[in-house]
Amino acid sequence: MSLKYAVLAALLEGEASGYELSKSFDVSIANFWPATPQQLYRELERLAQDGLIEARVVRQERRPDKRMFTLTRTGRDELTAFAVAPTRRPTALRDELLIKIQALDDGDPAVTRELVEERMARARAKLERYGRMRERLLGGRTEEEYLREADRIGPYLTLMGGIAFEGEYLSWCERVLSVLDLRASRVAQG
Repeated sequence: MSLKYAVLAALLEGEASGYELSKSFDVSIANFWPATPQQLYRELERLAQDGLIEARVVRQERRPDKRMFTLTRTGRDELTAFAVAPTRRPTALRDELLIKIQALDDGDPAVTRELVEERMARARAKLERYGRMRERLLGGRTEEEYLREADRIGPYLTLMGGIAFEGEYLSWCERVLSVLDLRASRVAQG
């Protein structure tokens, strides 16, 4: 999948500037499809050239003009075709920490522990951020009410995927630490 479909999906929320899309990516889509602002701006240009989105210029006082982007009918149709097509490949996990854990036997377990604890802190921070996003999306409704009444449920469902992923990653990290503790006590007993 290319960044193209992530940008088109983000524009389902409505018209947005490149800056707004960049911020939107930071708090939602980047959780499962990261992109730099430069990548987003390049992709917006390509999508506009391909007729999948339209851009209009908004004049601003004391600030540079900004371009606002919306999906075209062609863009919606292409996104729909992508969304209903079978997934081509299973998810591939690319995680530098996993390579470091793989090489653990040749490294310092204390350093590995620090790396895992650092990743746990990031997972906890993400879970807190996801919790705030969840509350914002629900807007005082129960999950059942939201899922029954909301115009769009895709953002909520992907958020739930992010929560599940980070929760499971946190559980795995806790298991890694317990294994490291077990091995350290065995070495200490000599």
